[in-house]
Amino acid sequence: MNTRRRFIAQSSMGLMGALTLRKSFQQTVSAAAANAPAAVTSPAKAAATTGLATPDGPVLRWTPKHEELAYTFGGVAPRHRIQSGTRIITWTEDCFDGTIKTPADLVSKVTVPGHDNPQTGPFFVEGAQPGDTLAVQILKLEPARNYAISTFIPGFGIMVGNDRTALLGPELAETTWRYDVDAKRGVARTTSKDGKRFWEVPLAPFLGCLGVAPASGEVRSTIVPDTFGGNMDCPEVRAGNTVYLGVNMPGGLLSFGDGHYAMGDGEIIGAAIEGAMNVDVVVTLAKGVKTPIPRIENEREIMFVGAARPLEDAARVAFKAMIGWVRGKSGMSELDAYQFVSQNAHAPIIQLVDPEYTVLVKIDKNRVPGPK
Repeated sequence: MNTRRRFIAQSSMGLMGALTLRKSFQQTVSAAAANAPAAVTSPAKAAATTGLATPDGPVLRWTPKHEELAYTFGGVAPRHRIQSGTRIITWTEDCFDGTIKTPADLVSKVTVPGHDNPQTGPFFVEGAQPGDTLAVQILKLEPARNYAISTFIPGFGIMVGNDRTALLGPELAETTWRYDVDAKRGVARTTSKDGKRFWEVPLAPFLGCLGVAPASGEVRSTIVPDTFGGNMDCPEVRAGNTVYLGVNMPGGLLSFGDGHYAMGDGEIIGAAIEGAMNVDVVVTLAKGVKTPIPRIENEREIMFVGAARPLEDAARVAFKAMIGWVRGKSGMSELDAYQFVSQNAHAPIIQLVDPEYTVLVKIDKNRVPGPK
């Protein structure tokens, strides 16, 4: 298990990492070309037009101090100013601000209100303006501790009454589970509260929070997902994928945190297997490329994240974006694209517990038909 300082000091791209980064860069340029105005017709021209950086950009190695963590999207002065193409090798605290370490620690007793999901950042990307896009390529995510935490908090979770869904019945007791991380076996293990049972969950690290500052100078809690990204709790915000976020304020003000070592679909109890994370990403600016809602991409799949309540509206947000993307990629009519997406998309529920729900819609890019 790497400590955060060892990870930041020793993290090396290596040959495979360099090849992966170059391939992702080419995909980023292609995506920019596909979404930019019609005058952009080739990857080379797209690179010149959008100002996308080359893969061999600068590297920022930074371990934030606790007082440098942020607790909102927007309203926080940038911790660093970076150029497009910068590789950031850093660390994030867990969603409980590092306060919960044992099953005896309860959220209501040890955490500070308003200090949920502390963020590393924000990072001011030079040249980023509203109407541009930040592409965040995730090279590596690694558990930074040999333990993780999950909880149940009364009034939080899909199966209990809360401030938006009133139910009669006794409240379940506030509870904390500690998971021990076995990095060699790639699992996290915990026990039942009576100590008679145990279970293991395969590690699948991702960032619960990744976002930019909202539009119009708005300040949003790190509990909330929306068009700016934020607390999406999306398992696809993982190593090997690139996340695209539309810029709303000068510099973008990118931040991330809320490390998840693993999570089931829906996050129904209100918490994943939560832990501090070592993070290695590359941030690239695409000038003049608009991204209205978060988009995630890899070599095989295109994905959109919709956030809203009720749940069906979150799905509609993501499906509308996907239908629009398919139309642009294939040249099909809206109705044909609607039919194609209806028969080819996968739409897992990401989470059902935050102030806005999130739904992911994804499609295999190779299935999108081209001209006959």
